[in-house]
Amino acid sequence: MAVEQAAEPQRRIGPGIFAGMKLRVLRNGFRGKTVRIVMFVLSIFLGVWFGGFGCLAMVSSMTPKYPELTDLIPALGGALLTIGWLLGPLVWFGVDETLDPARFALLPLPRRTLIGGLFAAALIGVPAAATLLATSGLAIGAGIWYGIGPALAALAGVLLGVFVCVALSRSMTSAFANLLRSRRVRDLAAVGLALIAALVGPLQIFGVAAVQKADFGQLRHFAAVVGWTPLGAPWTVGVEASRGHWVAAAAKLLIAAATVVLLLRWWSHTIETAMVGATSNGTSRRVVDGVAPVARLYGRLRWLPANATGAMVVREARYWWRDARRRANLITFSVIGVFLPVVLNFAGSSGSFSTGTGFSTFTAAGPGMRGIAMISVGVIAAVGLANQFGYDGTAYALHLTAGVPGRLEMRTRVAGYSLYMVPLMLLISVAVSFITGDLGDLGLRLGTLLGAFGVGAAVNLTLSVYGAYSLPETSNPFAVKTGGGFAKSLLGIGALIASLGLAAPLFLGALVLGEIWRWIALPVGLAYGLGAVLLGIQIAGDAADRRGPELLAAVTPRD
Repeated sequence: MAVEQAAEPQRRIGPGIFAGMKLRVLRNGFRGKTVRIVMFVLSIFLGVWFGGFGCLAMVSSMTPKYPELTDLIPALGGALLTIGWLLGPLVWFGVDETLDPARFALLPLPRRTLIGGLFAAALIGVPAAATLLATSGLAIGAGIWYGIGPALAALAGVLLGVFVCVALSRSMTSAFANLLRSRRVRDLAAVGLALIAALVGPLQIFGVAAVQKADFGQLRHFAAVVGWTPLGAPWTVGVEASRGHWVAAAAKLLIAAATVVLLLRWWSHTIETAMVGATSNGTSRRVVDGVAPVARLYGRLRWLPANATGAMVVREARYWWRDARRRANLITFSVIGVFLPVVLNFAGSSGSFSTGTGFSTFTAAGPGMRGIAMISVGVIAAVGLANQFGYDGTAYALHLTAGVPGRLEMRTRVAGYSLYMVPLMLLISVAVSFITGDLGDLGLRLGTLLGAFGVGAAVNLTLSVYGAYSLPETSNPFAVKTGGGFAKSLLGIGALIASLGLAAPLFLGALVLGEIWRWIALPVGLAYGLGAVLLGIQIAGDAADRRGPELLAAVTPRD
């Protein structure tokens, strides 16, 4: 007689399991990693800080004393917040991939279950919590001045708005990750994102001018139109409910809910290829016969010495062009490097920045403004070195075990990076001088660029040793670890501030010497930048020799 064993009930896999899994991964990732804990705590502090101010602003916007604020701030502020969730991960912060979709590729999970779980996990984080805190002011304000009904409607809209932001961010980064497998598409996308980043300055200038001359009647009409789009609909539900327009409030809730559903469906269609990763296109790589291995390695850089130094410079140069993340930095800088000086030049063309102390050169047409523009571009050019070891990851172990001296490591890395940056800065100087019609200032611009780049390189070399962090091993080029987006921002801002401070002598020279600076800027800037680089190589190289194992541990992905 056969004994039948009762089948154990199968446990249903729901979003809560994914959420719990992310919390456990986060907890395990913090063990023994003081730097990551500090970064996470700082991100929480800043999230509460900005979220709290946003909450107060939203509460104030719902007051019945100022109906014009109620018409403008929820719709336009919410739309800008949603756009920030769209562009932020692509341009700067990246997305938190604590639960990498590629890890679930071999598991027999239905697509709906996977998307629901990853979406629930994405809602657990500082950005989503800060967004919820800031926008909760809409529900609080509606409750204070209009009662419980509008408050509940506003709360439903706020929750759907947060869902829209997270779903939009995830679906867009997943779609871009799939598109960026082609090198040409990656380059085009990098140029497009660089243009978006470069247009932030002009848009701010035009926005301030537009507000000063704005017709608030037209602005309120525009806000009303935005309130019926997926960008503003969830944030204006409370506004409609507070005015007794319950049908409009219900319609906007449906718009927001439909947007979330459509974005999740789009994400589900793009996530499969994101999990599989890059695949071969079936073409065979061209084999070069009769060419020595060293000559094949050096390629067009065969003019470099055939020794360890030359080989490491070639390696670094090849990585900066072949790695999609590094190449995107080069393209982004080349676009911003042209736009930023031109924008600063024309933005200040309508007025003078004279201090009233006799220094009249600090105008849009003088060396002072040109110095500010070129110093900004020069220090931005060097930010790519801030986490140079993070790009290598565990590959840095080869250099560590081979005993590569720290100073040689830093010297070759700067040289390989400069093979792209120095020609780019020359082209930028020529392009900006041609666009602005000041070809006579070519030497001034190039000298200031080289000096600022040298100072920035020295700062970022040192920062790359003490502030290195790991990058996730995923097919999504926008992925960062938890706290990685904040770490990336903090490193970049810190490097920019330190570099700008050390580059101040270049600006003071332009401000004090005036026309004389036009003639001496090139040699002085070149000498100043070269001296800063040599000093930075010594400091960072010695630090790399002392902290080699710690540096490798910092850039090694562990979760």
